[in-house]
Amino acid sequence: MVVNDAHASLQKDTVMTDTTAHSALFEPLQIGDLTVPNRVWMAPLTRSRSTAGDNLQTPLHALYYAQRASAGLIVSEATQISQQGQGYAWTPGIFTDEQVESWKLVTDAVHDAGGRIFCQLWHVGAVSHPVFQPDGKAPVSSSAWTPKGEAFVGDRHPDGPTVPHEEARALTREEIDAVVEDYRHAARQAARAGFDGVELHAANGYLIDQFMRSNVNSRDDEFGGSLENRLRFLGMVIDALQEELPANRIGVRLTPIGGAGGSSDEKPEETYPAAAKLLAGRGLAYLHVVRATDHGGADGERSHGDDILQAMRDNFDGVFVANGNLSPEQAARWIEEGRADAVAFGRQFLANPDLPERIAQDGPYNEPDQDTFYGGDAHGYVDYPSLKRPGDPLRAA
Repeated sequence: MVVNDAHASLQKDTVMTDTTAHSALFEPLQIGDLTVPNRVWMAPLTRSRSTAGDNLQTPLHALYYAQRASAGLIVSEATQISQQGQGYAWTPGIFTDEQVESWKLVTDAVHDAGGRIFCQLWHVGAVSHPVFQPDGKAPVSSSAWTPKGEAFVGDRHPDGPTVPHEEARALTREEIDAVVEDYRHAARQAARAGFDGVELHAANGYLIDQFMRSNVNSRDDEFGGSLENRLRFLGMVIDALQEELPANRIGVRLTPIGGAGGSSDEKPEETYPAAAKLLAGRGLAYLHVVRATDHGGADGERSHGDDILQAMRDNFDGVFVANGNLSPEQAARWIEEGRADAVAFGRQFLANPDLPERIAQDGPYNEPDQDTFYGGDAHGYVDYPSLKRPGDPLRAA
């Protein structure tokens, strides 16, 4: 695993010195043995621009991430740990040697620009389609379950680019062990690719969440029923990651409310604080929690969701990162009030590659172009203008 404290001083030079606006966001933060120069983090953002078939990154991705290296920490776009884990067209993997080599383009570019980057490890579970699965089999989940909505299959299906989800089947006990090994292998691969750490994607209604959420998990073995059993898979995956990487280079992302496929939990106010407590005491890098937002499928539950976030913070003993439609003003206030140690920005970073600099001088901000969020080329990806070059996109160093 790459250590990048040496890059911290370089990173500070890229952020404007006038940080009186929202100053709490510009205090250095220690996450394990890694010092990050600010608390403006880049949230994971699926952009569906990897190569078709082999799911590789390209020099375009290297430029995109290097443009955003002024983030305190970049969390990569969700990256599948296996072919079984893919659920969206043109998303990257980290399970083949060729994928590792392609990610080195990205990590080298970020480090050369003075930044730090964690790889988000992803298995979508049921939120997939047979076109992505080995041998065209059904997707897998904690239990037999059909997600709501449609799968984004791109050109993989004649009725695409979106088609209805099909029913997923329950993983067997032996298959659960195999998926844990896939996570372990992906962590090793991420280290080989030069990432500074990994973030376990246990959020947004994907596989680990499908074990945690009571309205999906109907198992009657040691992985179903009680809250302890529904959290067992999460614990097993974390144990495996800790056997491969230092604990302080592992983060975890959770989402109490909302997410893909319409899954839910009957008592999120109990389930997710319990998950945070399970993760405490391990020396993990951070816990990254997503608030209920309207574009996260949880409109009207924000107040309830923020109460759950506070309970999760109370139960976790490390760095706590909040995400979910927080403005810079709100983010600074959350840090000042002790509700979070850092804030991950998504759409704001998508449209503003130099977001910390813009926050430091209180704007102005580019508006994101939603038509270019998923799929496509450089347009809407690396051509958002920077403050230094108002009429020209920021270029990688």
